[in-house]
Amino acid sequence: MKPAPLSLIALVAIAMTFSLRSMLRAADPAPATQTELKVGDPAPAVTGITETGDKLDFAAFYKKQPYTLVYFYPKADTSGCTAQGCSLRDGYEALTQKGVAVIGVSLDQVDAQKAFKEKYNFPFTLISDPDKTVVSAFGVPTKKVPAMGEFAKREAFLIKDGVIVWADHKGYTKTQADEVLKFLASQKS
Repeated sequence: MKPAPLSLIALVAIAMTFSLRSMLRAADPAPATQTELKVGDPAPAVTGITETGDKLDFAAFYKKQPYTLVYFYPKADTSGCTAQGCSLRDGYEALTQKGVAVIGVSLDQVDAQKAFKEKYNFPFTLISDPDKTVVSAFGVPTKKVPAMGEFAKREAFLIKDGVIVWADHKGYTKTQADEVLKFLASQKS
């Protein structure tokens, strides 16, 4: 007996699967200008553009409260990035009680950051970083995906006195606030 020939639909599905896999494999991480920051490294004194179009001096911002959480996410208003932002929004009161201010950063444009913040009622600043100034300063890798653009890796850094005291290179989504609070609870006062 001869095996039945593959249908045209099955052939197209197979071809599309291989094409998508090839595109994702070909996605090229952009070269980092410096290595990823780690605990003990000085926090970058960089300037970013907020969702309102204003400049934010990170070094001055670090000095306004005991801790600053700078978190990076791939793209505004996508499922994982929304979960991460909502975790921080929902834990915001507990974070601020511990002296933590939050800044979110992605490669999105100002208008996308503004819409994302408004849609989910984020009480913290979002930074628009399409030129990768902030991403590069923190050494956060980016990835180019054909036909989709470039995205920053999901990471977070907690800063105290201008120094990174905690780093999340895995990029928690639904538990980002809990992870920061857990770290703070482990610290001696």
